[in-house]
Amino acid sequence: MPEQPPPVPAEELRFAMPPRFGTPEEERAHRKERLAEALRLFGTLGFEEGVSGHLTARDPEFEDCYWVNPFGLSFARTTPEDLLLVDGAGRVLRGDRHVNQAAFTVHAAVHRARPEVVAVAHAHSVHGTALAALGDLLDPISQESCAFYEDHGLLDRYTGVAVDEAEGRLIAAALGPRKALILRNHGLLTVGGSVDAAAWWFLSLDRACRIQLTARAAGKPVLIDRRSALATREQLGSDLVAWISYQPLRQRVASTP
Repeated sequence: MPEQPPPVPAEELRFAMPPRFGTPEEERAHRKERLAEALRLFGTLGFEEGVSGHLTARDPEFEDCYWVNPFGLSFARTTPEDLLLVDGAGRVLRGDRHVNQAAFTVHAAVHRARPEVVAVAHAHSVHGTALAALGDLLDPISQESCAFYEDHGLLDRYTGVAVDEAEGRLIAAALGPRKALILRNHGLLTVGGSVDAAAWWFLSLDRACRIQLTARAAGKPVLIDRRSALATREQLGSDLVAWISYQPLRQRVASTP
C-alpha cells in the first residue's frame, strides 16, 4: 500500500478573513467594490422590485456621507463607478445620477443612529415582504433563524414610502441596537459592520422568513427553547460569522477573489 501524503500544516491552509487597510482610499475602494457586488447579487436573486430597494456603505473618511446605488439603475448592472456619494442632507457629492429619496431618508437615519454600522441593506423580497404582511417576528425554528433570536425588531405600523426625516428616524428607532428589522407591510432591513455582513444578514433573514412561512403552511413548527436559541445566536450571530458565510455567495458576482 502506498503511503498517504503527510497532512498540510494548518498555518499553510488558506482561510478568508476580512481584509485590513492602510489608507482610507484603499478602504473606500473596497467598500464600493463590495457594495456593487452585493447589488449585483441581490439582482441575481430577484430582490429588485422596480426602483425599490437600496444598499449603502458609509464612507471611511467623510463624516455623515454614504455610498449608494443610483435611482433607476438595475442592481444587476451596478459597478463601483456607478455608485453615488451622498451627504447627510441628501446632496450628491460624487456621481452623475439622482439619489433615491427613500434610500437617503431611511439609510441616513440608520447610519446616524448607529455610528458603528458600515452598511445597510433594504429590499422588498418576496418572502420577507410576505412575513412582514403578517406583522410577525421570526420564530426560533431553525439553526439559521436563531442568529436573529432577540436580535431583530418589528416596525409594527405601515408608514408608506419613507420620504421625510421623521419616518427615517422612526425606522432607526424601531431597529434600535439590533441587526435586522421587519417593516410591517413593507419589507426587510439589515445592518452590519461590513457590506458583506449586512448583505448576508439580509439573505439569511429572507431565507428564514421563507422557512417560517413554509413550516406554518405545513403544520405547527416546533420552537427551539430559549437557552438553545441564545447559545446558537452566540455561535452564528456575529458580523464575523456573517462575513465568512457570505464569501461563497459573493463569488457568483465577484470581480476579484
